[in-house]
Amino acid sequence: MVLIQLLLPTSGAARGDRLAPLAETRRELAERFNGLTAYLRSPAKGLWTAPDGHTEQDDVVMVEVVTDTFDRAWWRTYAAKLAARFCQESIHVWAVRVDMLDEGNQ
Repeated sequence: MVLIQLLLPTSGAARGDRLAPLAETRRELAERFNGLTAYLRSPAKGLWTAPDGHTEQDDVVMVEVVTDTFDRAWWRTYAAKLAARFCQESIHVWAVRVDMLDEGNQ
């Protein structure tokens, strides 16, 4: 099994409703992967140094899906779509192999 995690900003969306892009993304992922987990209650603080040297900050939420395989090409395309949706240069996506205890793994 593969745990796929994404960090999504809660601000900077292309549309006026800052939660609309997140709701759309949650719906898409839930449909494709038959469920997801989104940590929405306490957004994390993301900090980075912009090209001009000043510090930028975003509130971000973690979204996770678990699936049998990691389709790198699909996730690259989807991450680019999310970057446009959230008005970001890129969206961080990573995949980690996991052993699911409830599936009889020993």
